[in-house]
Amino acid sequence: MDNSNSGELNWRLSAHPITLLCYLGFRIGSLLMYLFGVLFIKNFVLVFILTLLLLSVDFYYLKNIAGRRLVGLRWWNEVNTSTGDSHWVFESAEPGSRVVNATDRRFFWLSMYVAPALWVGLAVLALVRLLNAIWLVIVAIALILTITNTVAFSRCDKFSQASNIANSAFMGTGFARNLAGNMVSRLFR
Repeated sequence: MDNSNSGELNWRLSAHPITLLCYLGFRIGSLLMYLFGVLFIKNFVLVFILTLLLLSVDFYYLKNIAGRRLVGLRWWNEVNTSTGDSHWVFESAEPGSRVVNATDRRFFWLSMYVAPALWVGLAVLALVRLLNAIWLVIVAIALILTITNTVAFSRCDKFSQASNIANSAFMGTGFARNLAGNMVSRLFR
């Protein structure tokens, strides 16, 4: 039995264990820093700076390193300087160029959706406990960063799957290939 395709939540089965541990470390570290700060430290400035640093490193590391190494996805935002329009660009690994480890994929997508849910829970808890409203600033920043990455990687994954389906339909053998070939041959007659 091939352990690399089992998809178990065991970091030792990862194809990129250091990348996975750093990704989870930054993600969990920011949550724990906020909780530790609210419960024990009570020094807002120190907790804000440390949590914001962890959130920023998590955002950067996930967007540029972990996403590409763990699941073969990457995204960025481009702005047209002449018009000011911005659009997201999605990049995925070529379909046959790499095999994504099932454990890496499971850890990636599970933490991708669990982290924003935990931050929402912390926001609700802060409102219910009537903490000082300034603590909600950290949660708001965390929600913006984690939800942005979640939405972007979800769109990137959907774009990648749609591209793979289109490529297999037009490059494979079958009806779509014959149809495309006939259309092209008619253009050049």
